[in-house]
Amino acid sequence: MRRVPKRPSSALAERWTTVDGVDVFYRESPGPVGPAGPVGQAGPPGSPEPATRTMMHLHGFGLSGRYLLPTAELLRDEFHTLVPDLPGFGRSGRPAEPLDVPELAHAAARFLDDRGVESATLVGNSMGCPVICEFAYHHPERIERAVLVSPAGGIYNQPLRRAIRQLARDGSREPASMMRVAAPDYLRFGVPSTLRLFRALTRYPSLDRLLALRIPTLVVLGSRDPLMPGPARIREVARQSENHVLVVVIDGAAHAINFSNPGELANVIRQFMADKPIVDDPDAPGTARAYEIHRGSLHPPAVP
Repeated sequence: MRRVPKRPSSALAERWTTVDGVDVFYRESPGPVGPAGPVGQAGPPGSPEPATRTMMHLHGFGLSGRYLLPTAELLRDEFHTLVPDLPGFGRSGRPAEPLDVPELAHAAARFLDDRGVESATLVGNSMGCPVICEFAYHHPERIERAVLVSPAGGIYNQPLRRAIRQLARDGSREPASMMRVAAPDYLRFGVPSTLRLFRALTRYPSLDRLLALRIPTLVVLGSRDPLMPGPARIREVARQSENHVLVVVIDGAAHAINFSNPGELANVIRQFMADKPIVDDPDAPGTARAYEIHRGSLHPPAVP
């Protein structure tokens, strides 16, 4: 049943739409926005609002978009921000058959169709990153940039028992408030759906799709993330492609960086979108520190 809570959980507007016959719950920047285009650039003649680039945030395995909100809310005034619960997840309805990674990517594209968005920058966490890579593979003209935060689903997370151990270790490294957000989502998603989707992720060519990206791509890793290999392996992978990839580490962060370190992550995303050097955010003091470990030769050069 479609319900918007009496007390919204977000500074974003909470809305419903229908995609392929499935009710989809999403959050969106409140107020009017201009058509898609560079930030600050004037819209078409007669347009009352400046044009704003669209940024869609895609959640991870078994979760809803709710845990992405701390970062998405910090960027809502700079980008036309969308945070959907993909079909089968969170408060959205369940399709007749569960969706695998390619089908989730197509559902994300059709959600943008529904919202009248031609192209967007996609920001994903964990499983959301393979969904973005698949979106870029099938819809390259519709993705401006990719932000892959703690990308998961590759061989490093196999078999299932290894992934479960990694998730258990990560749980002890996340803020306690993350479990209050995640637990209802996991319970709603259910064990059968978890097993089915994990099998789909093990068959997904994550590395091939990542290396096939031909757009500016930001990869953000947490130094305390047990689901990710170390920086040396990440550099090795990044160097295998004609490189459009910028790799950044946030020291002290675990897997759910969008939730636990929103200030640092939003700062890194802003710098990436403006082609600025990645420097730590002086307005987000604490144990976390952001720094580059790889800037590909084909990545847009940093503008001082």
